Formats: sequence, C-alpha cells, structure tokens
Amino acid sequence: MYGRSCLKNVTLVRSAVPTRDIGFLPGNEKQKQEAYELPYKPMMANLFNRGDAYGILKTKGLIHFMTTSYIRGVTLDDTIVIVDECQNMTFHELDSIITRLGDNSRIIFCGDYKQSDFVGTRENTGIDPFMRILKRINSFDCIDFDYNDIVRSGLVRDYIIAKDGRYNDFRTRTCSLTS
Repeated sequence: MYGRSCLKNVTLVRSAVPTRDIGFLPGNEKQKQEAYELPYKPMMANLFNRGDAYGILKTKGLIHFMTTSYIRGVTLDDTIVIVDECQNMTFHELDSIITRLGDNSRIIFCGDYKQSDFVGTRENTGIDPFMRILKRINSFDCIDFDYNDIVRSGLVRDYIIAKDGRYNDFRTRTCSLTS
C-alpha cells in the first residue's frame, strides 16, 4: 500500500464525542461505533464512485475503524492510522493513540482546533499541547491549511472566513482576482 513497505490497511480513529448530548446510544459496541463511521461512507462512495465502497473495504480488511474508547492495549502494526477530528480529543486520548503505533506504521492527525466540540464541558481539547510536542519531533511534518484549502463548498468557505473576522479583506482580494 505504501511504496515497498508492507502496510496492510488503513485504521480510522475517532473519539466518541458527540456535538450535543443526546443520551446513550443503544446497542452493542459495533452498533454504537456505526454512528461515528457514518461520515466515511459517503467519502468512500465519492472517492471510489460506488455506494458500497466503505463496506467492501471493511469486509476485505483494508479499512478498520475504532474509537478511542477501545484503543488501550492495541498495537497498530503495518497500518496507516488516520486520526480524524482530533480537535475533539483530550490530550490523554491523543497520547493513547500515538503510543499504540507499532512497527512499520504511519500516522496522520487531522483536525481543526477552531471547531472543538468541548465548548461548555469540563474537558478541553488536547490538540494544542499535543501539536506543540509533535512539532519538536523531527520525524513529524505538520501542515497548516488556509482558506484556499476549504473544499466542502463556497458557502462554508465564506462562513469560516467571516467567522474568523477576515471576510472583507479576503473577499475584496478574491473579487479583484475574478473580475
């Protein structure tokens, strides 16, 4: 999967932090995890141009999904780990994930520190102190994205720019380029 190395699959990791408390999810562990896997189904359908892509990749063992709730004691060998929505993880969760990385593995942390779902809770996002540590490690590359990297939609891009208080300057610059 990755050059000449023997990476076997992709492991997606997310925290089980809801944006709003809706009570307990019914069902067993697998059924509860399905709610957090939902965003990946349309992503894979779009990427592979077939609606059942995520299910096929899971069935073939090419993609694994886990929440941080069940990561203790796991060693992630020969995999690419994608830690998604890491702005919704505590430092303890991020620390737990990185210390699960085994031989011949790669890890990618994805998150937007401005979109934490910890607002109004006793817990805090761990992304800032965690990223400061990673930036001191030579084997990590950190990439910061800007407004030009927003691809969901033009409306979302404009909203985020406005929310950040930079809408007028950015909009003027954009309009002068397009007219």
